Amino acid sequence: MNTLLMMMGGSGTRMGAAIPKQYIEIEGKPVFWYIVRGYAKMPEIDNICIVSHHDWIPYVQEMIRDIAFDGKMLVTAGGENRSQSIRNGLRAIEDFSSPDDVVMMHDATHPYVDRKGTLEVIEAVKTFGGATLGACQYDTCYQMDENGMLCKVIPRQEIVSGASPEAFRYGDLKEIYFSADDEELASMTSAGAIALAHRIPMKVVPTRTLNLKLTYPEDLELLKVLLDGYFLGGERL
Repeated sequence: MNTLLMMMGGSGTRMGAAIPKQYIEIEGKPVFWYIVRGYAKMPEIDNICIVSHHDWIPYVQEMIRDIAFDGKMLVTAGGENRSQSIRNGLRAIEDFSSPDDVVMMHDATHPYVDRKGTLEVIEAVKTFGGATLGACQYDTCYQMDENGMLCKVIPRQEIVSGASPEAFRYGDLKEIYFSADDEELASMTSAGAIALAHRIPMKVVPTRTLNLKLTYPEDLELLKVLLDGYFLGGERL
């Protein structure tokens, strides 16, 4: 089976909004709703577990009532950091998960669904053990020093920025997250770091979608402009 963990337990303080960015509404629906609906349309997705800040769980449950989905869709509370939230999500799906199931993690700060890329990620996990969508770099890339000065050119073919989803086998994630203490969990800041630390090969699947990340107010404005014509159009959703 293929299970999605929708990661949205953060506070989004850099956005400067009165509420966390994943709950900001666009055209009457919160940002996360569009992502969940996109995955719910994919027949290859068997289960969706939304990992939400505990204060927002009733709101999340209410908002997803109108999303048609044939599999299991549940909501669980996140933790104090991303890794604790992932562990909570893994515990929430434990009863119906097998070691070889593919678990994908999509951050709500990435407001898109790359259907074709997601299918390639799923297949890559079966071969390598870990995979992630990544945005390849096409401009010249530099290293910058602490004073904001250029140091050297970094070959752009060696640089990739992380995108969503990232994925592993359920059994591997369970072994890592269930055995880690809170201090170790706090140090697990990315899937790539986890893969490197635990010697899990992680395949990069180039994304075909603009790797927009909601961090600052201008990112939200860009999403509003692109929502219908790009992120909700064609084969992307």
